[in-house]
Amino acid sequence: MVDFKLREWNIQDAGTLAQAANNPKIAKNLRNVFPNPYTLDDAVWFINDCISHAGEKQINYAIVVDGQAAGSIGISVKEDVYEKSAELGYWLAEEHWRKGIMSNAVQMVCKEAFETFDIVRIFAEPFADNAGSRAVLEKAGFRCEGTMQNGIFKNGQLHSYCMYALLREGVAG
Repeated sequence: MVDFKLREWNIQDAGTLAQAANNPKIAKNLRNVFPNPYTLDDAVWFINDCISHAGEKQINYAIVVDGQAAGSIGISVKEDVYEKSAELGYWLAEEHWRKGIMSNAVQMVCKEAFETFDIVRIFAEPFADNAGSRAVLEKAGFRCEGTMQNGIFKNGQLHSYCMYALLREGVAG
């Protein structure tokens, strides 16, 4: 596995973030809020948003490889009747795929979230055809709870997505 670390975002990451994120292969598997092309202005907005919302029932980290921001991982606690659940989201620059980074990052951030927040469940919703992301979740201990048929409309096409979850009692202390 490649060495990496998770750390809070800082505005000096904007250039490397924009470079790493500007890839249609990444954007195609994420929500529309993740732009493509991904510009320096997008990176600055994202980093400032993470900084301004730090500590507000969410965790947002840069995934740093060789001193450079190479991806992002975050967990946000939900509200209302979902207040005991949190959503996990992540992406990684293509040159770092299949090196064990993301599965380990997911385990680290989920452990921190369970220690920090009064939650019992962390969930993620990868596109059904995103085998890489599904494998990351499974390697990190998540279980597929089901497939939502035609639940996503992306780039003019319907896609299915999967509901994955990690329960607090399933996490080793």
